[in-house]
Amino acid sequence: MRGTKPAQPNVGGRALGDYRVLSYEAGSAPAAGVLIGETVHDAASLLDGVGWPAGSVIDILQHWEEARPRLERAADNPPAGGRPLGEVKLLAPLLYPSTLYFAGANYWDHMHEMAAAMLEMTGVAPPVEKLTDPWLSLQSARSSIAGPGETVHLPAFSSKVDWEAEVGLVIGRAGKDLDPANALDCVAGYMIVNDLSARDYLKREGSPFIYDFLGQKCFDGSNPMGPWITPRQAIADPTAMSIKLWVNDELKQDSNTGQLIHDFVEILVYLSSRVTLQPGDVIMTGTPAGVGFPRGTFLKSGDKIRIEIGGCGVLETPVV
Repeated sequence: MRGTKPAQPNVGGRALGDYRVLSYEAGSAPAAGVLIGETVHDAASLLDGVGWPAGSVIDILQHWEEARPRLERAADNPPAGGRPLGEVKLLAPLLYPSTLYFAGANYWDHMHEMAAAMLEMTGVAPPVEKLTDPWLSLQSARSSIAGPGETVHLPAFSSKVDWEAEVGLVIGRAGKDLDPANALDCVAGYMIVNDLSARDYLKREGSPFIYDFLGQKCFDGSNPMGPWITPRQAIADPTAMSIKLWVNDELKQDSNTGQLIHDFVEILVYLSSRVTLQPGDVIMTGTPAGVGFPRGTFLKSGDKIRIEIGGCGVLETPVV
């Protein structure tokens, strides 16, 4: 919520005067939508007259600085029409992210649980300490994206698919060599991402490259995301976002972004020193404790994953 705007009634973790950006099924084609209260409005209608296409979320992100104030005004004075949220089929907010990055080993509680697991398995525990720079890698595969409620097929080659609830940073402004003082300015908003991981493909024995991130991270449907993008201004404190994940009705992950080893600013600064961030890029910022690997527990057909992140809604994913 912005400036001195008065507090609004809260529905599903959102103040009614706020808005969220999403993609939805409009007839036979996807379209960009804006959720205001419990009503989905066509984004192109709200942004009529801007002089650039506004039919997709990537269109909007590429003109985010111009689009954002218009969407804020629409949220303050909601237009007539629109469709009830419950009657809309949501799609992945970004059907085709420009580039998908992921941060590894980036939550203190997760690092401690993994160190304990390694000690039990090998007799040697890796050190739990903050490295100078965050560890990041590419994770781009168009077919890996899945939307809210979309069924994900467990890959035939793996019997150890794990869950990872993560906060995704959605880029809305190009950024290179960002300054810590204003690095967050290039972030349009936050989004839930489930970084499904085939743990039996963590390493490829006999390979000089050791790690197999293609096998572990990039299978079809491995990155459910959504249900929408929460504008950065709607999250008062990004260092205190709650993160919860259930498999069926069992709470598995229960943490918050206060456990981050390298926070969002550090990730943005480091990554932008290597590449130029572009509108539509998504950065997955790591997962907290509670994944299945240390306990030898993995997903099976018929499971349903539910992720709730403070201010970002709920993402549900059934697996078969």
